[in-house]
Formats: sequence, structure tokens, C-alpha cells
Amino acid sequence: MPDQGQTSHDEAPSTEGLEPLETLIVNKLDDDKAQDIVCIDLKGKSSVADTLIIASGRSHRHVGALADHVVRALKEAGHGKAKIEGLPACDWVLIDVGDVVVHIFRPEVRSFYNIEKIWSLSPEGTGHIVQA
Repeated sequence: MPDQGQTSHDEAPSTEGLEPLETLIVNKLDDDKAQDIVCIDLKGKSSVADTLIIASGRSHRHVGALADHVVRALKEAGHGKAKIEGLPACDWVLIDVGDVVVHIFRPEVRSFYNIEKIWSLSPEGTGHIVQA
């Protein structure tokens, strides 16, 4: 069973408590077989975004396809043009949708940077991960 709000590609993510934009992104990632989807609530903790959504793709091609499909779904849902970084290499793609920032990694790159640990722990040591 996955730890701390993570989902494997075999189980459907729970979008309970997520905003509609977050739900749209998590569902699209899940539909496209993203692995280990995690949502981290940053409300009141950062001016960068309200939520980070982190997921893994199996390969460079899968990471690129996940990013492309998320951006298309956002555009179709009327969320405007998202800012994207990292598409040429597809090791780590960042999608900035304003209040939500999406990180899509290859598994090796994700484990190297381990941004879940950086953002999910408060000084008191309590996590701020929303089940996704």
C-alpha cells in the first residue's frame, strides 16, 4: 500500500477534499496511468501555489505524454494557457497553472530530488499531504 497520500497506478485516487482544478489534474494523470500521484496542500504555507501535484511517468515519452494531456485537459476546461518547463528533456516537467503547480518526473529523477519531503513537512514534523 502506498505511503503518505500516494497512489500506485493500480488504485484509483481519492479526490475527496480537492478543488475542482486539482481533481481535473489528478483524474487526468490517473487516466493516463501516472504513478504515485501525490497532492501537497500549501495553503497558508507558500505564496508560490496553493497545491503541488506530483506524479511519475515510466519513461521520457510517458512523462511528455502525461504533461501534454494535462495541458490539453486544462485548456479544454477553460483554464487558459499553463506555463510549462522541461518538455524537451522530459526528465522533470513542471506545469504552472497559477494556484496549482504540477511536477511530473521519471522515477529516478523524482527520488533524487525528493520534493515531497521538502514541501510536506512543517517545522512541527506534521505532513500536509492531501490524499490523492
